[in-house]
Amino acid sequence: MNGEGRSTGRRTWAGRLRAWVDRTGSEILGWVLIPVGIVLMPLPGPGMLIIVGGFALLARHYSWARQLRDRLQVKAVEAARYGVATWPRIVASAFGGLWLLAVGVVWIVGPTIPEFEVLNVGFGPELPAQGWVTGIGVIVSALVAWGLLVYSFVRWREPETPVLPPAVADVIEPVEPAEA
Repeated sequence: MNGEGRSTGRRTWAGRLRAWVDRTGSEILGWVLIPVGIVLMPLPGPGMLIIVGGFALLARHYSWARQLRDRLQVKAVEAARYGVATWPRIVASAFGGLWLLAVGVVWIVGPTIPEFEVLNVGFGPELPAQGWVTGIGVIVSALVAWGLLVYSFVRWREPETPVLPPAVADVIEPVEPAEA
């Protein structure tokens, strides 16, 4: 039925709402996500992913956003391939997620820290932005990082070609892969 009434051929209320969300709602959400992501960039949280989500929604309506999204996608794929190209990079990324998880737990627990000053801004005895909201944000960032690492590994990790010793390489003839 696609949101149209049977007898009148006019859109139903639900069909009009769905069309509005597809058009205007996604555009408003895209414009809201970009500044929210910018604010979250220096704060704990997946700010860059929120910005990319905003541009993905705006790309449905604007060609400039579509071009920017396409460039971001190319760069993201390059970064993902680079990140899973070697085992040390994969292990470092996994430990980075573990570090984020630990920091999130520390921010939730909220230990007392010594008082100090940086550029005439005082810190202590509590952590800046201490509490469960910040801690959960950092923990979600760790989970997102691990999820992206697993996805990148499965999607873009190149299989390693075995290196044969010279004596074995002389005996075995290389086999050309069959063309699909």
